[in-house]
Amino acid sequence: MARDYAQEVSELSATLKSVEQVLNLPKLQEEFDALEKEASAPNLWDNPDSAQVVTSKLSRVQATINKATTIRRRLEEVPLLFELAAEEKDASAETDAIKELDDVAKSIRDLEV
Repeated sequence: MARDYAQEVSELSATLKSVEQVLNLPKLQEEFDALEKEASAPNLWDNPDSAQVVTSKLSRVQATINKATTIRRRLEEVPLLFELAAEEKDASAETDAIKELDDVAKSIRDLEV
């Protein structure tokens, strides 16, 4: 039975949307902005322990935001990859599109955990 790539993308998009809601990206962005402001304070390193906590949190929040937005962007590009492969009747491009879809699915599962 042939894979329904459009259906897979749709299901992955719904899963990613749920993950994004759990992560609460708008709140994470607010936290990032606050931490960035805190990290840019001239007296940040007056207390090295506190500075380490702030910079570590900032790094973690930024990594989470970047990961979620990168996965979303990659998922949105997958249908275009299939469309281009179909237009060009290029088996290699279709294989690349399938690999990207599978990689994005794995990234979403990893983020879900």
